[in-house]
Amino acid sequence: MAEPQAQQVTYNFSGKNVLLVGGTTGIGRATALAFARAGANLYVAGLGAQHGKSLGDEVKAVGKTEYAFLEVDVRKADAMEALHEKAFARFGRIDIAFNNAGMSSRAAPVQDVSEADFYQLIDVNLKGIFLGMKFQVPHMIAKGGGAIVNTSSLFGVMGYATTAVYCASKWGVIGLTNSVALEVAKKNIRVNAIAPGSVMTPLLTDMFGSPQSARDTVLPVIPMGRISDPSEIAQLVLFLSSDAASFITGQAV
Repeated sequence: MAEPQAQQVTYNFSGKNVLLVGGTTGIGRATALAFARAGANLYVAGLGAQHGKSLGDEVKAVGKTEYAFLEVDVRKADAMEALHEKAFARFGRIDIAFNNAGMSSRAAPVQDVSEADFYQLIDVNLKGIFLGMKFQVPHMIAKGGGAIVNTSSLFGVMGYATTAVYCASKWGVIGLTNSVALEVAKKNIRVNAIAPGSVMTPLLTDMFGSPQSARDTVLPVIPMGRISDPSEIAQLVLFLSSDAASFITGQAV
């Protein structure tokens, strides 16, 4: 049986400019398309130039919004600074930033995780979001406000055996989110995080080896009895980015 698609709530982001970091696959791609349907202009960063091109084709098919793509390694400060400078130059103002870049890890007990694997997870999942906010916050202060959404995980609010470092990276995202939200609360900038459970994305299947292995592992502990679709998570990102969430900040949903 096919997984259900999220009911589309109607949002109007016409005239708004969105920077989406980690937008080529999974939740990021679904969110980019949801923003496009709602009328937002998009500057998308991620890995895979071909993915970026195909996303651009899909964006053009669902709306008449502007779209730009840049391939970026979120671990590199100079590359992230250049991305933000290009996005600011392209649109003049970034109203919404969605820091979504992330990676999974092979499930293994902590003693079997190499130091290289540790730093790769921390650099992508945590440092990448830190670098995003480092460049987004000054811009939004200068422009009078904005909304930032960061991607954590259900494993950012709970531990899970054999994913210790992944959990640590995602717990860190929530700490960053909550703290930065307090720093900018009086600057008309809201900062929130999403903490999805299992979503049928390449990240989930990479973590467990295959779509079927992912289902076999996680379905027994999901009360609703199914894995969510990326389009369902995209709706939460749009809500947190919208005026409907105007008094919500420093939260991990």
